[in-house]
Amino acid sequence: FFQKTLTAIKSWFTLFGWPKGQNPISIPHSLRSDVCKVQMTIVQDKVFTRNLSKDKGFCEMLFHLYGDSLPGITTCQSLSRDPVERMLQLHWQHSALLSFLKSLGAYLPHVMPEFLLELEDYKIWIKVKKVKTVLKLDCRFSDKNIFVLEESTFETMSKRAWTDVLLQIYKVFVLRRVSSHSKTDPSSLESTQNMPRIKPEPLSSNIYSSYERKILTWLNNNYEKNRKIVWKDCQKGGIPPRRWIVNFEQDLLDGLVLAAQVAAYCPYLIATHFIRMYTNPRTYQQFLHNSLILVKAMHAVNLNIDIKV
Repeated sequence: FFQKTLTAIKSWFTLFGWPKGQNPISIPHSLRSDVCKVQMTIVQDKVFTRNLSKDKGFCEMLFHLYGDSLPGITTCQSLSRDPVERMLQLHWQHSALLSFLKSLGAYLPHVMPEFLLELEDYKIWIKVKKVKTVLKLDCRFSDKNIFVLEESTFETMSKRAWTDVLLQIYKVFVLRRVSSHSKTDPSSLESTQNMPRIKPEPLSSNIYSSYERKILTWLNNNYEKNRKIVWKDCQKGGIPPRRWIVNFEQDLLDGLVLAAQVAAYCPYLIATHFIRMYTNPRTYQQFLHNSLILVKAMHAVNLNIDIKV
């Protein structure tokens, strides 16, 4: 499950996380190598050449997705050549990022700033904290506050931490843009007035945020308005029954709900693609058939987001 989640995250951020086209990422390695470190390397090593104008650092991705500058985060920060000072600067920057994400509603109580460091910086952090503990230079730290991880364990923890950070960045930076536009469509009032409603109140669900529930409402409305239009001439089951879409897993498996969304904006795909779908699929082959048609429809309108059937 976590590997599939990781793959989906890498795909989305590679395709849509950057201001100037696609940029392949690896979790956590490419994210830990920030553009600040590239600048420091160039200053130290005159032989090392790299076009900074084409570099795409993690900070650039943050600014692009948020749409504004973030407190404590900058792409032009010059890091110290001293390993300890450099580590402390990066640790402070990660702390600032986590605090800012939490202030926007991110849920990251298990992610420590040191888990976002590279392995060598993490080792330095452990040494510094042990010295502060022994010398009692900082009363906030004691032996029980220091988590000393083996190298392999740290890499696993770092991958998990960066995965969760990206998930929460998507939640508070991308999903927050979802808004509701109340439009009165007389032709659709009759078909949707008896539909169960997705409650918009923040505390009405302990699974989905208010933004995700707005998307569920959008899925419900488009499906109900379009199911009789898209499949009125379907020879493989007729018009599909009414349904209440309450999740992003089981309710989307047969491809019909997603097809209704695409048809709402690209109605010309109905005759060429969606009319051939099974509207009451029962077997694995019929589910696969519907998914093939949906993906082909996406490719037909150049919606190439690397979704596998």
